[in-house]
Amino acid sequence: MSKFSLDVLNKRVFPFVETNDPDVILGASFGEDVALTQVGGDILASHVDPIVGAIENIGWLAVHVACNDIATSGIPPRWILLLVLVPKQTDEDLLEHIMSDIKRGAEEVGVSIIGGHTGYSSGLRRPMVAVSAFGTASGRRPVYTNGACVGDQVLITKGVAMEGTAILAQDFEDVATELGMNKQDLEEARSLINEISVVKEALVLAKIGTSAMHDVTRGGLLETLLEIAHLSGVGIEVDTSRMLIRPIVTSFAQAFKFDPLKMISSGSLVATVHPKRMTEISRTLTKMGIPFANIGRVKKGKDVSLLLGDKVIRYHKIRCEEDELARMWTLYPRDK
Repeated sequence: MSKFSLDVLNKRVFPFVETNDPDVILGASFGEDVALTQVGGDILASHVDPIVGAIENIGWLAVHVACNDIATSGIPPRWILLLVLVPKQTDEDLLEHIMSDIKRGAEEVGVSIIGGHTGYSSGLRRPMVAVSAFGTASGRRPVYTNGACVGDQVLITKGVAMEGTAILAQDFEDVATELGMNKQDLEEARSLINEISVVKEALVLAKIGTSAMHDVTRGGLLETLLEIAHLSGVGIEVDTSRMLIRPIVTSFAQAFKFDPLKMISSGSLVATVHPKRMTEISRTLTKMGIPFANIGRVKKGKDVSLLLGDKVIRYHKIRCEEDELARMWTLYPRDK
């Protein structure tokens, strides 16, 4: 459930996916959330993402995660294709449960399921769901990950490590209980999954105007910031005292001993914004009831600097292969 490192991707993947097709506006590119292709007089945004790091809500999660990536380009998701694999031929009830979850997610986002593939494989120990999502720009200007500019403010919505915390509460309930989490803690943590979508805020922010957007998935907030900085050729400075971390996330982080800044967090959106647009964006997100924080600024440089009181910790290297939820699956395997 982890990504390969950037070095491996550069050596083993990207050399084989180059294209000279003139209709490919944005092809396979590290850190960008979508591919963009010219189709007739319009631009098609597409994205595919698998979910293997969850069991409960896996189909619902897969829909939202894939659609989030389309929305971070400023383009509304419209259609999805499915790949659903379960471990055994007899897992018919599990298949139906996953498909019901997928339908629920699709209805929430407002996308149409247009096809896909379902099957089983004895090589699997738990289900896998991958969703390909698509949307058309219809005159909108796509937003890229690589557009951050020196002087921009850095915003994050909702908070960090929410998705990972919710999955731990759902799929690692026995471990969480052993580590001191009570029933109320588990219920509060599970409820974070209901904030998984960033579609509404991403589309609104893109309309107002953002220089870059990226949703916070594998690798957590730190990896998201590193990718924006790396692709944009800038540095990013973040004040950790202004970070959005829910108390329940802090409790789970302390119990499981994970770093919230490195934990998967679909539902969190990072955007870099010109200071002149901050007032309108703040007013709009407040009206929408979406928690957000201005956590830092884009500066000259090539690193991500975290301010912790009087300390400054600088990060330079992309580590997309590292994610705290993946580490939890290794420490507490669910498929024995």
